[in-house]
Amino acid sequence: MKEQKSLAAFILINLVMLTLAIIPVIADYSSFQVLLKSEQLAQQAQQPTHQAAVKHRSVTTAPKSRRIRDSRFMRQPMNWRLSSQVTPYPDLKQYPQLWIKVSLAKQRVYLMNQQHLLYEMYASTGADRPAMQTPRGTYYIQHERGTFFYSPREKEGAYYWVSWLNHGEYLFHSTPTDLQGHYLESIAQQLGRKGTSYGCIHLTVADAKWFYQNIPYRTKVVIQ
Repeated sequence: MKEQKSLAAFILINLVMLTLAIIPVIADYSSFQVLLKSEQLAQQAQQPTHQAAVKHRSVTTAPKSRRIRDSRFMRQPMNWRLSSQVTPYPDLKQYPQLWIKVSLAKQRVYLMNQQHLLYEMYASTGADRPAMQTPRGTYYIQHERGTFFYSPREKEGAYYWVSWLNHGEYLFHSTPTDLQGHYLESIAQQLGRKGTSYGCIHLTVADAKWFYQNIPYRTKVVIQ
């Protein structure tokens, strides 16, 4: 019995000594954890969060539809037979809010989706004479369209026409031709520079063909 008490006392003393030795280690580990957490928080405070980085990119990187505004996408020099831009025409199925803006001052046609520019075209609107000016206002693409016409009164024709006012009187169409369908190059060279039409809106041959094939009926046209 006496030996058992001595053994129990020996074990108790060793447990107490072991406990006293472990306590400083635990305290040091806890201090290390606190210090490590503090350093991590300090580093996070110095770096942008993921959301902040995404927001920064959204500000500095413009949407694709806006980058087209860069003049480098326009074909320079203008070629009245080819597309106005060196980039592909937009897929209009992806843009249900399509409308057309015509600038008389800049001699341009803009394909818009809400307030975003999709495509820019060289154009020639009405000549600067009272009877030949293109009317300003809001209109809508009409049913009438065709591949060729000729006006004996104006002694001009054109390919790929689409009506937007008075059912065949005011049109989008190619740069004009003579009776035989030959393009009048002296007029074609003025696309994007000044008004040369009798009120219609001239486009390059490629733009007019695409316009005829793709612009939907009742698309809004705003002429300013």
